[in-house]
Amino acid sequence: MRWDDLAEDPAVNGESALFGASAVTTRTFDSPEFRGVTFHEVRARSILNRVPGASRMPFEWTVNPYRGCTHACVYCFARRTHSYLDLDTGLGFDSQIVVKVNAPELLRRQLSSRRWQGAHVAMGTNVDCYQRAEGRYRLMPGILQALRDHANPFSVLTKGTLILRDLDLLRQAAAVTDVGISVSVGFTDTELWRTVEPGTPSPARRLDVVRALADAGIGCGVLMAPVIPFLGDRPEQLRDTVRAVAAAGATSVTPLVLHLRPGAREWFTAWLHTHHPHLVERYARMYAEGAYAPRWYQRRITRQVHELAAEYGIGPAARASSREAPEPDAPRAGHHGAGPEPTQLTLL
Repeated sequence: MRWDDLAEDPAVNGESALFGASAVTTRTFDSPEFRGVTFHEVRARSILNRVPGASRMPFEWTVNPYRGCTHACVYCFARRTHSYLDLDTGLGFDSQIVVKVNAPELLRRQLSSRRWQGAHVAMGTNVDCYQRAEGRYRLMPGILQALRDHANPFSVLTKGTLILRDLDLLRQAAAVTDVGISVSVGFTDTELWRTVEPGTPSPARRLDVVRALADAGIGCGVLMAPVIPFLGDRPEQLRDTVRAVAAAGATSVTPLVLHLRPGAREWFTAWLHTHHPHLVERYARMYAEGAYAPRWYQRRITRQVHELAAEYGIGPAARASSREAPEPDAPRAGHHGAGPEPTQLTLL
């Protein structure tokens, strides 16, 4: 396993090592929810990560207390980052979890620095900060307290129901700064969910989170992500999902079509071979030009969802608003170029 000279993305950050091999403690737990999972506890040297300018994100900084994710979503773009540690991007990504155990204290120290200007901090941008491991390590309460105490604006994107544990902290933070919460629900098809997102709470439970946040006076948007071609994109499926999102009280719904980056692409293709072999060639054609689906397809999905959202009384997420969930990364040159076309999520 390669730990030295590690940055969040060594290809772009160019930072010194975030932690060294001597700082790693490996643990396993016998409890049923963690059976087969190995945790690598590290003391990180930095927790505020600068977003590369080329990403065109509406924020510059992220906090990721975990690497790897027991949600085990077969399409997760972050799978590739496990290769930086010489870890497997398939099952290894699902079961070898890096935990930055000093994240809360480190964040508080960095927010107190005179060099810190109080920029928006996005969480859930690499892997889910409310994945199952958070129930044991409880890093997010300290992180939220630090952001609250410094009145620092932030946003959270999650598929996890554990965020409701921190409802009081979210309310306290929202009283002093801009807080954006978004839940990812790409579809409500339970059969599809069980195979493509096997470690996540069900879509119905995630929508319960949206409802609970709304009842608590905290607006919550839904990222309808990913919309999965040929499996979750039939008109009746899109309608069912938007209807459920509206009924949950979401403030907005933003559709985002599946994209397949290296690492995720290979794992997703293997999943297709097992569960939907008849679709392998169709996917090869659709994603022949790169990680993103063709523009015409993205436009079609976006139009359909926005029309349904208007019908059910909700609209797309307000673009570039710090009170909404992080906006997805725009297509990069070599895929679709710049412009106002539907964009792709790089946060799940």
